[in-house]
Amino acid sequence: MKTAIHPKYFESAQVICVCGNKFTIGSTKELIHVELCNKCHPFYTGEQRFVDSASKIQKFQQKQEVAKKYETLREKKHEEIKKKQEAPKTLREMLMAIK
Repeated sequence: MKTAIHPKYFESAQVICVCGNKFTIGSTKELIHVELCNKCHPFYTGEQRFVDSASKIQKFQQKQEVAKKYETLREKKHEEIKKKQEAPKTLREMLMAIK
């Protein structure tokens, strides 16, 4: 190893999570702040929680609601088109339907 080019290594670096959990690791930084750790991460806890700081989930749900409205309108138009297509088109077809 070359000397004086590597960062200082701390054997007992402190990691502090937003949930309040603290633990020590080896790192090149003496103090590390994190948002999620093994005590609060949904994968490890089995809970479903969302970390949503920019309200992206709400925006996505609003887009889904608008899409559902358009989907119902589209289905209604397709039903109307099918009803129009089911009606006899020519006089012969109309007379054949009466018999």
